[in-house]
Amino acid sequence: MTIHNARKKKAIWQLPFLILLIVGTILVILQQKNMPYQHDEGFVFGTVYHVTYQSDDNLKSEIEAELKKVDDEFSMFNKQSSVTAFNQKGRLTMSPMFEEVYQMAADINRETNGSFDITVAPLVNAWGFGFKNQQMPTSQDVKDMLRHVGMDKLTVVTNGYKAAKELRKKDQAVMLDFSAIAKGYGSDRVARLLRHHDIKNFMIEIGGEVVANGVSEKRLPWKIGVAKPGDDSLNTNDELQTVLNVTNKAMATSGNYRNFYYKGGKKYAHTIDPKTGYPVQHNLLSATVIADRCAQADAYATSFMVMGIDKAKKVLKKHPELKAYLIYSDHKGNYSTWYSEGLIDARKRE
Repeated sequence: MTIHNARKKKAIWQLPFLILLIVGTILVILQQKNMPYQHDEGFVFGTVYHVTYQSDDNLKSEIEAELKKVDDEFSMFNKQSSVTAFNQKGRLTMSPMFEEVYQMAADINRETNGSFDITVAPLVNAWGFGFKNQQMPTSQDVKDMLRHVGMDKLTVVTNGYKAAKELRKKDQAVMLDFSAIAKGYGSDRVARLLRHHDIKNFMIEIGGEVVANGVSEKRLPWKIGVAKPGDDSLNTNDELQTVLNVTNKAMATSGNYRNFYYKGGKKYAHTIDPKTGYPVQHNLLSATVIADRCAQADAYATSFMVMGIDKAKKVLKKHPELKAYLIYSDHKGNYSTWYSEGLIDARKRE
């Protein structure tokens, strides 16, 4: 048998398998195309969540069960949560979930030189955010509270034969607040749940913290808008500054332009600098961060609002895995933007 005939015979023998492969692929594509998208929403962490995902089955009960696990660990408004227990008792045997988020918070605290700090709660509350307080803190009040702020005032020890890790206060006045990372982590946990169900196309949004994977119902990459800054504390302005393609990534936005209040004729931003104890005063209006994990994006976006644009750029240079879209006020008071290389407005691609 000649080489030519042998190759021809082999090709003929492989043809049925090739046909089966093509037909199978077409059937999978058709099945996926016909599979519906589910739309679930509800209330969690003091805000609204939306989850869109392609599945024949509705998983709302499982999604809410997963979100409840996160709430039971990190909500300061949940009297039975782990963080409430720690704030009251000063020590806590950490669950794997609590340890995961605490370690991430500690890592980002180090990478941002303390700009992200989960011990900033007393200052946030004193300035009238979180738990509202009508009495403005004096400079002495701020100095006193700063003595109890800083992750160096926490320690982790290993207890027992199971090597359980216990978080302890070195200073009993320390109080933890995970609000700048918990919503992002909640989005990550729901994404983990959907991937466990082998769901490829989904978008999760909890209070503006987003995880997106695959494609939308329009068979296009997920497009997430970034709000245009405005002096609008009532959140009535829906104008967008830009729209970003966010596929197989997470995104979080932090901004002072909607989160502020006036007292004594002065405007106070909601972001507190853990190192000075005062609301930040700089020209960065909004920080949007894209990362692999939403908890990271959430924490870094908050950090950048503390740092301001110049220090934020230095962190981004050190962490090329992060992308950012920053909106700031220039020297003339006009809106200007800076964004990471490769991060392009999705509308300009169409």
